[in-house]
Amino acid sequence: MTEGLVSYLPLILATFLLAGLVKGVVGLGLPTISVGLLGLVMPPMQAAALLLVPSMVTNIWQLADGRNPWPMLRRLWPMLLGIVLGTLLLGGWLRGRDLAQASQWLGMALVLYAGLGLLAVRFHVRPAQEAWLAPLIGAATGALTALTGVFVIPAVPYLQAIGLEKDELVQALGLSFSVSTLALAASLGQRGELLQPALLGLSLLALVPALLGMAGGQWLRRRISAHLFKRCFFIGLLLLGAELSLRGVL
Repeated sequence: MTEGLVSYLPLILATFLLAGLVKGVVGLGLPTISVGLLGLVMPPMQAAALLLVPSMVTNIWQLADGRNPWPMLRRLWPMLLGIVLGTLLLGGWLRGRDLAQASQWLGMALVLYAGLGLLAVRFHVRPAQEAWLAPLIGAATGALTALTGVFVIPAVPYLQAIGLEKDELVQALGLSFSVSTLALAASLGQRGELLQPALLGLSLLALVPALLGMAGGQWLRRRISAHLFKRCFFIGLLLLGAELSLRGVL
């Protein structure tokens, strides 16, 4: 498995550099871009295995802003628990199964996410609704994580809907992505062939361009329109998702 990946090493490094750059500018995008682009040349869950180390480290970087994470953790724990359970339960059920349409599912998830972003769709969740909605959102996010390796839908729209301030939203996204990454690692561990030492070594190597890209993105964020950049990001995701969705259909 990993021998074939070596031929894709330049693409892997370039992909994580771009994904880190986007995350540095808009605060998200690492899993969607990395798994989406690499999903063009390899199975999505193999791309997700390469994502593990860069995702975990960049999310910790995003969280390390000096604010206490416990208040947010107390608020979000039902959703986070749902993410873990959804990822592990569906991941366990998928073990040993051949997901021939995994790329199409990934493409549809990217199209949905990009469409919501381009249309500026905003939901509103009242505090009284969080108690029952948060676990369902978490479970759905976990299921899509186990299926596609991307953990933005529906967690990101939900977090945008519960009335968080800008800094709180960044912290909440960091927590959600960190828990999703750990749950994804555990799910891939259930499918032992997807979590080999050599593959983790490539994931560790991908951390370098991801960190360089994130640092560059944070520098760039102070000099460009984040709104315009995010719009370009969603258009790119829409095109990428459409390509993956239609692959094998046309």
